[in-house]
Amino acid sequence: MKRGVAFFLFVLLSTTWIASGSGRQGAQEPQAVRAIKPPAAPLPSEAESSGVTRFSFIVYGDTRGRQDGTAIQYEHSVVVDAMLARIKGLAATPSPVRFILQSGDAVANGAIAEQWNVSFVPLVSRLTSEGGVPYFLVPGNHEVTSAVTTAAPERQAGLRNYLDAMAALMPPDGSPRRLTGYPTYTFGYGNTFVVGLDADIAGDDTQFQWVQSQLEGLDRSRYTNIIVFCHQAPFSSGPHGGPTVEPATESLRALYMPLFHTHHVRAVFSGHEHLFEHWVEHYTDASGSHRMDLVVSGGGGAPIYTYTGEPDLKEYLQTNQAMKVTLNHLVKPSTEAGENPYHYVVVHVDGDRLDLEVFGVDWGVDFQPYRTNRTLLQDPR
Repeated sequence: MKRGVAFFLFVLLSTTWIASGSGRQGAQEPQAVRAIKPPAAPLPSEAESSGVTRFSFIVYGDTRGRQDGTAIQYEHSVVVDAMLARIKGLAATPSPVRFILQSGDAVANGAIAEQWNVSFVPLVSRLTSEGGVPYFLVPGNHEVTSAVTTAAPERQAGLRNYLDAMAALMPPDGSPRRLTGYPTYTFGYGNTFVVGLDADIAGDDTQFQWVQSQLEGLDRSRYTNIIVFCHQAPFSSGPHGGPTVEPATESLRALYMPLFHTHHVRAVFSGHEHLFEHWVEHYTDASGSHRMDLVVSGGGGAPIYTYTGEPDLKEYLQTNQAMKVTLNHLVKPSTEAGENPYHYVVVHVDGDRLDLEVFGVDWGVDFQPYRTNRTLLQDPR
C-alpha cells in the first residue's frame, strides 16, 4: 500500500473512532444548567426581618414557551418587563416588593438543559439583578414529569436541572428550612411564612410529614400569615380540572387541605392551568370561622387555556362537613382564550390584611376579574 493511501486510511479510521465516542475526546459531558443569579441583597434572615409587617410579593406561574431551547421566552419576557416596572414603581412606597413566587412549569421539558440556559435563566436573572428581589420556584410537571414517586427514573434529569437553576436562591440541603433531597422548602419574611411544595408528589409521606412539622413548629404570634405555593391546584376548572381529578389534586384535597385547615393557611397559589381563577373556602373549627383563598395564576407565558367546567366537589364537601366547609368560585376563567390574558399577581401584606391585585399584560392590560383588578383576601369585618 502506498504511504499516502495508508496515511489517509489511518486519519479516516482515527476520526471515525473519536467521533463514535470510543476515544476520550469523543464523549461530551452533558450541558449543565446555569444557576439563576441571586440578587445583590438576598432576603434577610428570619430574625432580621421579624419586625416587618408591611410589604408586597409577586406570584405567577407557567412560563414555558413555544421556542424553549432556541430563544428567550417571548411571552414570558412581556410579563417580566411588566413586573420590573411594577417593582420599580413600588420600591419607594410603604409596600415594596420583597420576593417573587413562581408556581412551576418554567420550561417545556425540564430534562433539557438548553431550555433552561437559553430561554429561562437569562430572563429570570433580570428579575433578580434589575429588580433586585429573590425568586422562588417550585417544580411543575414539565420540570419533573407527572411521576408521583420521588425515585421514578423519568423524574431525575429534570429535578437535577431544576436544582441547578435554583442553587443560589433556595435554602440548601441541610438547612432547617429545606427537606433534604427534595425541592421542598419554606422561608419566613416579616409576619409571613411561605411553604414551597412539590405537588407533583403530593402523595409522598416524607414530604407531607416535613411540611406538617414546619407548620407545627411555627411561632404563630409572629407568623400571622401562612402562604403556600405549588404547581397543581386543589380546585380548578381548566383542562386539568373540571371533571378531571389528577393524582396531585386528589392528594392535595385528601392530605394537605385538612393540614391547611388545622394551621389556618391564608392562601394557596397554584398554576398548572394557564388562566386565572379564584376560589374562596370557608370552614369552622373550635377557634371560630376561617377563610382560605385558593388562587390559580398560570398566565406567565405558556399557551392559554380555557374554562372546561366545574369540578365535582360533593365528596370533598361531604368529607369535611364537620367543619362546615363551603366553596365559592369567586372568579371563573373564560371559555374564550382571548379573555384569559397573560398576567401576574401582586399580594400586599399589611399586618393580617392581605389584598391582591391582578395585572394583565399585552392585550390584557385592562383585565378586571373582580370588576376591578383588586380584591381583599378576607371577609369584611
